[in-house]
Amino acid sequence: MKISVYTVGDKMEKFYLEAIKEYEKRLSCYCSIKLIHLKKERDLQKKLNPSSFVIAITTSGKSISSEELAVKLDQDALSGVSDISIVVGANPPEYNETLTLSQMEMNFGLQTTVLFEQIYRAYRIINNHPYHK
Repeated sequence: MKISVYTVGDKMEKFYLEAIKEYEKRLSCYCSIKLIHLKKERDLQKKLNPSSFVIAITTSGKSISSEELAVKLDQDALSGVSDISIVVGANPPEYNETLTLSQMEMNFGLQTTVLFEQIYRAYRIINNHPYHK
């Protein structure tokens, strides 16, 4: 599975980037995941792969549990979805689904860090691995 996480906004705080880098390292044995930071929303359409399954992270999207995210990622992989693009901090012009991490507004750096943590947790669940080391 290839997952691209697109963030749109100003510079992301260093501590968020460090946490995301740690989750990228941990996720490398489960999937290919990459953070792509864009400063302007208009650049998003040019960067998104047209054949990718696009998920927009919004405060009004569908709320799911960690276990439900695990089931979703597993079912997507089994049904042939191999390229997922997740957009944080912007509304993509076209998307397949919306999800929410919280109904509360939060900084896109924090949202992205939580998203990476939840993807990591989902893959641990899928592979029946304990979450905590």
